[in-house]
Amino acid sequence: MQLFLGTLLLATAVAGAAARADGQDRMPPIPADKLTDAQKKAIEEFKAARSVDISGPFVPMLRSPEVMNRARAMGDYLRYKSSLPPRLSEFVILLTARRWTQQYEWHAHQPLALQGGLRAGIVAAIAEGQRPPGMADDEDAVYALWDEVQRNQSVTDATYARAIARVGEQGVVDVLGITGYYTMLAMVMNTARTPMPPGQQPALAPFPR
Repeated sequence: MQLFLGTLLLATAVAGAAARADGQDRMPPIPADKLTDAQKKAIEEFKAARSVDISGPFVPMLRSPEVMNRARAMGDYLRYKSSLPPRLSEFVILLTARRWTQQYEWHAHQPLALQGGLRAGIVAAIAEGQRPPGMADDEDAVYALWDEVQRNQSVTDATYARAIARVGEQGVVDVLGITGYYTMLAMVMNTARTPMPPGQQPALAPFPR
């Protein structure tokens, strides 16, 4: 019994230490006096384009200011100007955030998806890692496209034709662009351990490993 308790306490301590390490921000904001000229320029261009300070994925990406600038420019189109209505573009973003269990991404876009008209039941199903029930025709077509390319790294003719019929060729490219862009942001934030905004708690349960 003593050996069991000792082992249990050790395992608990190790798990606690691991949890604390997992929560540590690996790439926090760079102090102003440590910024390079290229980083300062990237921040200025970001503020000029979006009228806000850098946050979320752009904090770690500032380590490579050219990547940050070009990512921001792509995001300006994919998030704000794509051919998809907000209901569908935010749908794809939530699917991607859930796949990567990216808490910051989910926190930022879950309310936008609801505001854009995505049903609460669909959002809840995505959060649980389930195929959403009762999707509209265009949502179902976009989901099938997103799901197949994630699982199979390819798309069947039937799924492709259905997506083209619902959102057009530009819409298909935009779905794939949004998927790729938010996958990149999720990879950056998961690697950097980018924290949630102050006072916010993660909403997504981790997938079983």
